[in-house]
Amino acid sequence: MISVKNITKTFKDFEALKNLSIEVAQGEIYGLLGSNGAGKSTTINILLGFLDPDFGEAFINDINATSQKLTARKNIGYIPENVNLYPYLTGIENLDYFCKLAGKNYNRGKLKEVLLECGLDLISIDKKLDTYSKGMRQKVGIAIALAKEANVYLLDEPASGLDPLASTELSSILKKLSKSGAAILMASHDIFRIRETCDRIGILKNGELVKEMDTANVSTKELENIYIEYMKD
Repeated sequence: MISVKNITKTFKDFEALKNLSIEVAQGEIYGLLGSNGAGKSTTINILLGFLDPDFGEAFINDINATSQKLTARKNIGYIPENVNLYPYLTGIENLDYFCKLAGKNYNRGKLKEVLLECGLDLISIDKKLDTYSKGMRQKVGIAIALAKEANVYLLDEPASGLDPLASTELSSILKKLSKSGAAILMASHDIFRIRETCDRIGILKNGELVKEMDTANVSTKELENIYIEYMKD
C-alpha cells in the first residue's frame, strides 16, 4: 500500500536519499528510524507529493505519488511534527473545519468522540487553540488524520510534544488502525516508541536504508545497540 522504489533525491550538492526502497503492506506499521537529516522527512514529503524524486517512484495504493499527487493524497492521513492549526478556533472547530476540507461532514458528537479518542480532555475541546500546549495541538492533529478514515497514514515525529501517556495512547491508536487494514509509515528518532509501535523497522542513515528488521526479533536494548553501531560508522 506504501511503496518507495529506488528513490534518489538531491538538493544542490546534498544527496538526501540514495536509491531508497521501502514497502509497507496492508495492516503493517513500519518504523523509519534515523537521526535528524537522515532523510526521513524527505521520504514522507515525496510520498505526499510535496517533493519530486530525481530518480525512482513512490506509490500510495498503486497510485503514483508524483504524477497523480492529488489522487494519492486522498488516500493519506498525515501527522506532521508541528501541526498548523487556527489559534482563534477551538479544538473541535479546527477538527470540524479540516474534516470538511477532506469532504467529511461529522456532527458534534462524532467530532467529540474522535478528539477524546486521541487523548484530548472534555473541557479542552471547546477552548481556543491559542490556550493549548504543543502536546494538545498535536492531539488535534492526530484527530484530523484519524477522522479522514484513510487507509494509509504517514507520520513524521508524531509523538513530538506528547507526554508518555499520550505517546502510549498514540501507539494504541496506530495499532488499532493497522488491525483495521491501514498501512502506516512512522518516521522518528525515538527508539522506544518505534520499538513499541511498529511491526518492522528500517534504519536510515545519510539517505540510505542500512538495516531492516522485524520488531519481534529485537528488544528495545538490542535495537538501541544496533542503532548506535550504525550511527558510529
